[in-house]
Amino acid sequence: MKKTCNDKNCPVHGQISIRGKLLEGKVIKKKSAKTAHIQMEEKKFIPKYERYQTIVHKKAVHCPECMDVSVGDIVQCGETKKISKTKAFVIIKKQTPKGEKK
Repeated sequence: MKKTCNDKNCPVHGQISIRGKLLEGKVIKKKSAKTAHIQMEEKKFIPKYERYQTIVHKKAVHCPECMDVSVGDIVQCGETKKISKTKAFVIIKKQTPKGEKK
């Protein structure tokens, strides 16, 4: 993480507060300047078939300037007020994958 950033929607350096849900997902797209798309997987049990179904959710999240994330990273996001039409979550921190040391 950089020392400073001028983004008002940064949870560390800006004025935005985190409240509500916390999500964890994998970054699948990062083409626009301050937006990343994350993918979350959920396992749901179907009693009729006695099997599990994998459900995939995708969300657009705000990526502050000071966060150094790229496609394939696991990130943790927190809910904020609406930043734009599609963004209501902001990246809080980058997670290390299980089994990998810092």
